[in-house]
This record gives sequence, C-alpha cells and structure tokens, in this order.
Amino acid sequence: MIPIFWESLKNTVKNLRAHKLRSFLTVLGLIIGISAVVVILAVGAGAQSLITNQITSTGSNLIGILPGAADENGPPASALGIMVTTLKYEDAVALNDKKNAPHIVEVAAYVRGSATVKWQNRDLITNFTGTTASYINVEETEVLVGRFFDQAEEKGISRVAVLGSSVAEDLFDGQDPVGQEVKIRKETFKVIGVMKERGSSFFVNQDDQVFLPFKTAQKILLGIDHVSFIRAKVDDPENMSSSVEDVKITLRERHEIDQVEDDDFSVRNTQQAMEVLLQVTNALKFFLVAIAAIALLVGGIGIMNIMLVAVNERIREVGLRKAVGAKNFNILSQFLLETMVVSLAGGILGVLIGSSIAVIIALGARLLGYNWALVISPGSLFLSTGFSIAIGLIFGLYPAFKAAKLNPISALRYE
Repeated sequence: MIPIFWESLKNTVKNLRAHKLRSFLTVLGLIIGISAVVVILAVGAGAQSLITNQITSTGSNLIGILPGAADENGPPASALGIMVTTLKYEDAVALNDKKNAPHIVEVAAYVRGSATVKWQNRDLITNFTGTTASYINVEETEVLVGRFFDQAEEKGISRVAVLGSSVAEDLFDGQDPVGQEVKIRKETFKVIGVMKERGSSFFVNQDDQVFLPFKTAQKILLGIDHVSFIRAKVDDPENMSSSVEDVKITLRERHEIDQVEDDDFSVRNTQQAMEVLLQVTNALKFFLVAIAAIALLVGGIGIMNIMLVAVNERIREVGLRKAVGAKNFNILSQFLLETMVVSLAGGILGVLIGSSIAVIIALGARLLGYNWALVISPGSLFLSTGFSIAIGLIFGLYPAFKAAKLNPISALRYE
C-alpha cells in the first residue's frame, strides 16, 4: 500500500510540475483566503489585547458616566459620535457628595477639543482636555515638572495650562516650559506644569494633550455648558455595583427622571466597558473572517475547474491505466491526491504569509506605542490548514469521480 502511495505522490508532483503556472494560479486563491483568515484572527486578537490593556491600565475601580441612554449591552449614543448635552458640571459635583455616593472617593469631569498651540514662532496642532483638579487622583497620574491646577483655578476660569510630555517636548524642544505663555485659539495661557509620560488611555494619547481647568475650556474655548463625560473612582472594586446604583439614583433625581427607560445617561464600569468592546470586536472579527472565507470558496471553485480541465487532458491516460488493470479507486485516489497536494500547499503558504503579515502589523503597532500582543494560536493555524485541505477535498471529489467513471474503451479512442 505504501509503495503505491509513494508512486501516486511522485506522479502527482510530476503532473503539477508539468503545468507550473496553472498549478500556481490554482493555489493562489487558497493562499489569499488562508492568509486573510490568519491575519484577521491575529489582528482581532491583538486588537482585543489592546482594548484589555487600555482599560485595565486605568484601574478596575472606575465608573464612566456618559450622556445619552444606551442598552445595557450596547454603546451609548455619545460613544458613536452623536453629541448629547444631558450631563452638567453640577452632576459631577453631586456625585462627589458622600451623601449621594458614599463609596465614591473622587470624581472628574471632562470636555475635549482640538486646537493649534503656539509658542513664539512654533505651533503644534494637538488636543486639549478641560478637566477638574481631581483628574490627578482619578486617573492615578502625576505631574513631572511644576504643578497641576487647583479647585480655585478649575472654577475661576483661570488661564493656566498643563502640558502633556510629548507636547512639551515638541513645542519647547528641551527648554523648560513652566512659566512660559502659550496661545490656544488666540487665547493666552500660562504653563504651570508638565505631566509625566503616560502613553495611551482609553485610546487617547495622554501625552499629546494640553490640560486646562474645566470651566476655562468649557466657557472660553468651546462655548458650551455641558460635560462630555464623567469618571468616578470607587474606594474598593467590591463596592462597584452599589456605587453604580448610587450614581444612577443621584442622576435620576437631578434630571427628574421617574422611569428607568427615560434615562438620559449611561453608566458603565471598566468590566462592562471591556465586555461591550470585546463583543463589538468579536462580531467584527468573525464578520471579516466570513468575508475572507469567500476567497477560499473562490479558490475551491478554481481547484474544481482546473481539475476538470486536467481530467479532460488525461482521458487517454486514464483509459490506458484502466486497460492495464487500474481500478476506479486507483484513478479516484490519484486525482484526489493531486487536489489535496495543491490544497495543502496553498494552506501552508497561506499560513506562512498570513503569519508574517500579522507579525509585521504587531511590530508596527508596537513601534507606534500601542500595547499590542502578537497572538497567533496553533489552533488557528491548524484550523486554517485543515480548512484548506477540506476545501480541496470537497471541490476535488467531482472531478475525481468523473475520471474514475470513464469507460476505458471510450477513453482510449478519445482524441
């Protein structure tokens, strides 16, 4: 049995080498499909690791309050880019009251925008965040040089600014920015501090930021009276559930909401945020895998077409083999073996190319400063290769059966 198999394998390789270009084009569809599946699975896993790292880096004891209602398992409208103005600065103040939420230790309110920051003859397009003095404690970060603004400056529309580390470096090029004056949207601000390098948090580069007192950013630069979002820090993760309920009750009372379905805000803790984002990325990942599977289907159809052509080209050969004693099974196995070899080659090449692309993407993401994990599981590689072989087997059966059923006399007379 083994000598027969090796003889069939040698014939298979010989036949494929005799038509190199056709063999390559046959396998190309599978290579593209398998590569796409491997890349999508690896990139999806890497993106999920990025999400997990981004959220866990902020701590497990944060509650996020966003304007606009949302389903428990879906994102709020404000997270989709829709402007909702239902949260106010006074809501943050109320949540910081121990009478309303006894386990909340700090609350920070946020508004955001973008602008050109100028110093002397230099300018830099960057983002600014208007926030409260409690930002330092809520985000668990610190000032590297100088100081952060205090509550009096937060409420008094003070024209002071704290620079993110990359903004300070790009704008001042090693000079001490503390005490210098910068212009943001033609308004002059005195730099009082530079933040310690932090990286990205919740997909926002905290180093490429200018931090301003909340009321200053809200009234002078943005001209609004609402809050983009609020974050509350809980004293212990075990008190997270009760604190979430305290937040909801407090905001419903303040907004005069009687029914839960009338909520004009959304409350999420870090675990809920992670679950929602993972659900979204999983759905997107499997949708893209389904799209990539179309390439595999096209590759399978290509294999069937080429094998049908091969059967027609080798009708006399099949007739001769049958005339000297070859059984239907021998003919069937010969053509199936050729199909399987093509499919296996496509699967292996696809896995190698896809893995290489995934590695390049992961390295590129890390060079850009993202905490991106390279995840290429052996299971996904074996699954991709096995799927490739299965495609070849399924689409190779019809041509193989057609060859096996040829009448030897008619085949020998075929021109």
